[in-house]
Amino acid sequence: MTEKPLPGRPVSASRTEMIELVLPQDANLLGNILGGRVMHLIDIAGAIAAHRHCHLPVVTASVDHLDFLNPVRLGELIVLEAQVNRAFRTSVEVGVEVYSENFVKRDRKHTTTAFLTFVAIAPEGHPSPVPPLIVKTPEERHRYREAGERRKARLAARAKLEK
Repeated sequence: MTEKPLPGRPVSASRTEMIELVLPQDANLLGNILGGRVMHLIDIAGAIAAHRHCHLPVVTASVDHLDFLNPVRLGELIVLEAQVNRAFRTSVEVGVEVYSENFVKRDRKHTTTAFLTFVAIAPEGHPSPVPPLIVKTPEERHRYREAGERRKARLAARAKLEK
């Protein structure tokens, strides 16, 4: 029995923005947000974007490396913007951009970019097919192409580890 193809969803349907105030419990001794806290928020923002696209629960399969370019200081906002970059058979790649925002000075700085892979999970507990992604803008097409290249690199790295 052949399943009907799933209808595609536009990138805009997955876009997610999360904003939090950095409080003392989030900060290290230097007054910067803890790296682990940033990673936690990246995973949440990415999962929300993936869920919005798949309309199913998702699990994190991989996270590309993270470089922290600028700190997010105590009392600043941490802003996370996430969207699906590409859909594969049962997984999606989500890009998450992180910014620090000093709302008093009206200053926003790019902190990091992360790429995460999420797998959609069916109610029975196994991976489930995901809808195709509809890309419309030149930027979306660029992200789509780059996601394909990153996937090739991730699969090659995984194959190398499994040998």
